[in-house]
Amino acid sequence: MKVSIIIPTLNEEENIERLLLHLKSIKNIDAHEIIVADGKSEDSTVAVAESFGAKVCKVDIQNRGVQMNCGVELSTGDVFYFVHADTLPPKSCIQNVISQVEKGSEIGCFRFRFNSKHPLLRVNSFFTRFDKMWCRGGDQSLFVTREFFESMNGYDESYVIMEDFDFIRRAKKQTHFAIIPKEVLVSARKYDDNGYFRVQIANLVAVRKFNKGESTKEILDTYKKMLNYRY
Repeated sequence: MKVSIIIPTLNEEENIERLLLHLKSIKNIDAHEIIVADGKSEDSTVAVAESFGAKVCKVDIQNRGVQMNCGVELSTGDVFYFVHADTLPPKSCIQNVISQVEKGSEIGCFRFRFNSKHPLLRVNSFFTRFDKMWCRGGDQSLFVTREFFESMNGYDESYVIMEDFDFIRRAKKQTHFAIIPKEVLVSARKYDDNGYFRVQIANLVAVRKFNKGESTKEILDTYKKMLNYRY
């Protein structure tokens, strides 16, 4: 079983190098493939990715859904594993994903913890073990079989934010969603830039707007007004 690791990026030269170094240290990683799906970075993200031998997919729009679909088009794997550039999955991630798929899972994610000792962020991390939509997100690194991804028609490219939330919500209507009991290490930079409570309030507003059916452009505009939002 071959796993395609797909990483959407935008101006992530420092983080992408750290992540690729981490991935390259995984046993038997060369039996799989790493694809960086870049959204018009203005720094050296693409050059760094290419220097590590990653396949690179370039799109002319800053939209993670479009980028990840582009990565899928370039892929040859049986399973897709979507990883954000500012996260570090466990070194056992490939075997964890393969084992979970062999058990019959078509889609799922890991738990996560932040690279911060902030006590409230530890609370956030704790709840990622539960199968609730408000506990989900792209930071947890999503795996999905090629067959199931194609049956879902991939990511909805009209979503300029919350594309993972939409994809997971649609998927949970079709199949069981697995949560692997291992942790992805997630950057706390959004909280460092904005403060814990500002981020929590902005997330709550975004989810409520999403559930009310408001456009994702409106959600993104509101999110950017509330936070210093990078990507």
